[in-house]
Amino acid sequence: MNTVTSADGTTIAVERSGSGPPVILVCGGSTDRMSNAGVAEILSERFTALNYDRRGRGDSGDTEPYAVGREIEDIQAVLADAGGEAFLYGSSSGAALALEAAARTPGITKLAMWEPPYFTEEFFSGRPPLDTAQTYRKLVSEDRRGDAVEYFMAKVVGMPAEFVAQARSAPWWASQEKIAHTLAYDAEVMGDYTVPTELASSVTAPAIVIDGGASFPFLHATADALAEALPNGERATLEGQEHNVDPAALAVVLTEFFAG
Repeated sequence: MNTVTSADGTTIAVERSGSGPPVILVCGGSTDRMSNAGVAEILSERFTALNYDRRGRGDSGDTEPYAVGREIEDIQAVLADAGGEAFLYGSSSGAALALEAAARTPGITKLAMWEPPYFTEEFFSGRPPLDTAQTYRKLVSEDRRGDAVEYFMAKVVGMPAEFVAQARSAPWWASQEKIAHTLAYDAEVMGDYTVPTELASSVTAPAIVIDGGASFPFLHATADALAEALPNGERATLEGQEHNVDPAALAVVLTEFFAG
């Protein structure tokens, strides 16, 4: 395990594997770097995979107050340690963070995004409540981390109530509560969940937006809108895949894009 120091002094843990052009991997909400471990392992056969823990998760530190800009600085610290140029991949809300970073960081030479959970206008009725960040912070401050996780699963992701109720007794629930404070971070990254076409139009690096053929319809519309807004954007769909994508299927597309 390697570490880098972000601009505000926060220690960011980075798992480095493989050799070749560097690829930085950004995890999504309610996860740490382990959610990208399978993809990183496959990419490391051809690239240097830099799979890092976002601040407040896993082996990384954290510094208050939180700001999206500080998370971008974390990516920039990993990038600098990699030599100043790298490809960037983000999953779910991590894809939204990757888009923000690519817009502000010339050293990101290619950008890949897996199902960033924005919403186009026709799907606005399904958007999460716009005060989610405040809700998470309130619940965590009251030591109700489990309720914060439940709120994320039920109100934001839309999981069935029966599943959420059973999840509280699952072995992995404790790990979810441990990083419950970072749910607010991802909510801030997502903003009002509207597709950020103006931001995307400022990203000139080659970019790809990938979705799963079996995912929610709003994610298909979002991927189309983002790819259209990106000056050098393209689209790919993994047939039969849902949001919890098979790393092997995803890695095929990522490898082709980054190596092309």
